Amino acid sequence: MEKSDVSAGQIIPAGQTLPNKLLVMPLMGKPIFPGIFTPLMIVSPEDIALVDQSLSGDSHLGLVLTKSQENEKPSHADIFSVGTVARIVKKINLPDGGLNIFISTLKRFKIRKFLKDSSPIIAAVTYLEDEEETGLEVKALTRAIIGEMKQISENNPLFSEEMRLNMVNIDHPGKIADFIASILNIDRKEQQRILETTHVHRRMEQVLLFIKKEQELLRIQKKIQNQINEKIEKSQREYFLKEQMKAIKQELGMPTDAKSSEYQKFKETVEKLNLSGEVKEQVEQELEKFSLMDPNASEFIVTRNYLDTITSLPWNDPRPENVDMKKAKRILDSDHYGLDDVKERILEYLAVRKLKNDTKGSILCLVGPPGVGKTSVGKSVAGALGKKFFRFSVGGMRDEAEIKGHRRTYIGAMPGKILQGLRIVKTKDPVFMIDEIDKLGSSYQGDPSSALLEVLDPEQNVAFRDHYLDLPFDISHILFIATANTLDTVPQPLMDRMEVIRLSGYIEAEKIAIARRYLIPKALSAAGLKKEQVIYTASALTGIAQGYSREAGLRNYEKALDKINRKIARKVVLEDITLPAEITDKELEGYLGRPVFSDEQTKRIFVPGQAVGLAWTTFGGDTLMIETVANPGKEGFSLTGQMGEVMQESAKIAYTWVRHIAQEFGVGPEYFEKNQIHIHIPAGATPKDGPSAGITMASALLSLVRGKKIKKGLAMTGELSLIGNVLPIGGLKEKTIAARRGGVSQIIIPKQNEKDLAEIPQYIRKGIQFHPVEKMSEVIEKIF
Repeated sequence: MEKSDVSAGQIIPAGQTLPNKLLVMPLMGKPIFPGIFTPLMIVSPEDIALVDQSLSGDSHLGLVLTKSQENEKPSHADIFSVGTVARIVKKINLPDGGLNIFISTLKRFKIRKFLKDSSPIIAAVTYLEDEEETGLEVKALTRAIIGEMKQISENNPLFSEEMRLNMVNIDHPGKIADFIASILNIDRKEQQRILETTHVHRRMEQVLLFIKKEQELLRIQKKIQNQINEKIEKSQREYFLKEQMKAIKQELGMPTDAKSSEYQKFKETVEKLNLSGEVKEQVEQELEKFSLMDPNASEFIVTRNYLDTITSLPWNDPRPENVDMKKAKRILDSDHYGLDDVKERILEYLAVRKLKNDTKGSILCLVGPPGVGKTSVGKSVAGALGKKFFRFSVGGMRDEAEIKGHRRTYIGAMPGKILQGLRIVKTKDPVFMIDEIDKLGSSYQGDPSSALLEVLDPEQNVAFRDHYLDLPFDISHILFIATANTLDTVPQPLMDRMEVIRLSGYIEAEKIAIARRYLIPKALSAAGLKKEQVIYTASALTGIAQGYSREAGLRNYEKALDKINRKIARKVVLEDITLPAEITDKELEGYLGRPVFSDEQTKRIFVPGQAVGLAWTTFGGDTLMIETVANPGKEGFSLTGQMGEVMQESAKIAYTWVRHIAQEFGVGPEYFEKNQIHIHIPAGATPKDGPSAGITMASALLSLVRGKKIKKGLAMTGELSLIGNVLPIGGLKEKTIAARRGGVSQIIIPKQNEKDLAEIPQYIRKGIQFHPVEKMSEVIEKIF
């Protein structure tokens, strides 16, 4: 018989001599312990050659674990120094070219030195003997290991009966430890550590520790399995109960599942709605489709959400209500001071509704600087009308789908803001406030301002089509109130659809009146103070208006009151103040710091070449100081102060006109030829534009070349033409309010704006003298 055909039944003598040098086979998986008979699959060509070489000799192999599993071709440096010698008992050739060998492991060995480093690795070895101990402790450890392993094997089906018998029949403590270490699920390096432990007592202690860990793992596994079983039993119980409930419902003629219940609910709701024509036909089709759909289908949720949207919208027309005009006026007056234009328009709207006995809405646009009460007046209007109120801001909106919704084909599609608002208020005639309409954006996703054209057109919004709903819906009953700081950025077609009402800024007297009636009670409540605990004197309220809040609105005024009340609240808590606390103008600096505005900051004329103009901005009216100087040198004309193109053109016209008429005042051409003239408008960081400073710049230039100061307390506004005509301007009311705040007593205005004075309340015009002019020559008569 050839040496390669080793018989499976061959007896290996117990006392046979083991070779001192071995062919070493690196093991990638886990180490193999002595005293085990096991198959081994050989795949790589190097290992197959190693087996063949071993069989041609004494059939012995040294099995040594590699230090890492990643290295597919390990060298002598990549393997541990302790391994197990094994004898090849049988070899079976496999169809794929690999081998299946049966080995019997015999004994531990330690590599003394490598006789050959490359494959096949040959090493000189020393065989390791077990350091045995006798005594009760080893017997106790043996019994403990066997006992604990029996518990594991009983609860683990992976342990076969043969394994249990082997465990009982092995009588040597060291072999028992080796056998159990080989069948436990232990990390490969921990198994190698056990293999390297020749001291039997320590080896058994290590194995017992791993048995305990395995038991803990099995306990957790059993706990998880029990939890899963409980859940399965619970779900099975629920399933049987649901089936019983379904059978009972079928007997009683009730809907048997959620889908049937929802279908019934939708059907009942649709029958209550006053639907007709296209809407009724579409809804019936969707209901029919919904009844035939599988609840697990992707379209089921889409159709369900669509029907839910339809049934939650207010389709029925509102009934005409009996409006109490006096009550509405009382509510408007109690909520807001002033704003007469808005109140008058709302009362007119109510009167028309009462006479016509209908519920049609209207479209208003409130334009004014920040802080004048545009947004809050919307809630007040809703309260006066007794209507639901819904507000949404379109500032920065760039997607027209926000207004008109997304098509149903998109995942997560939803209706636009208009229909969303109607779903929330659940009525067809609410008050809708569209805030910041002047700050709409546009992008590749569409232009929201164009989408609003249909919404805000009384001829079109009777059959408004949202992309999501795709059905005509009447939104003409809504009272739309839009707000804006300026109309410059609002597209003309959109502006034509709205009735514009301008809200001007407040003068000092109005701010004080509003503070007494609204702001002080609100600020005291916000700070947790009572009305009788803090007393504001008239001088304090005037001081706040003059020194800390000169803007058109009231936001800074309200912030100043809040700051004072917070400081008082702190003193109350620390018991560092005597109540009631009286706030006077002398104490303002202690609460608010140094005044933001002072008398020195009022626009005053000190030298020739200065003139005070009036400007209108998105923040309200403002006074404008024009400064001019002439420097000897080459002829020239320069402008600074962030002037826009229109204002630069006005400055050039003013310069040309003054140069043209300068000889009438004794100033020859040589003055302009020998001086460089510079016009500046503070503040330099604030952009400015518009033609209304034309006569102001011409007056400043004429004052400069004549060397004569313009009289104090005088301001002016008007566009100048090249031949000296004074042309009309806009925003006269706002400019007059700014002039009053700035202590101006005389204002020069264009003759064509004289009619606008009627729109300015008498209490604002009081103490100001207006000079309407048509020609620049008339201006010159007034300024010097």
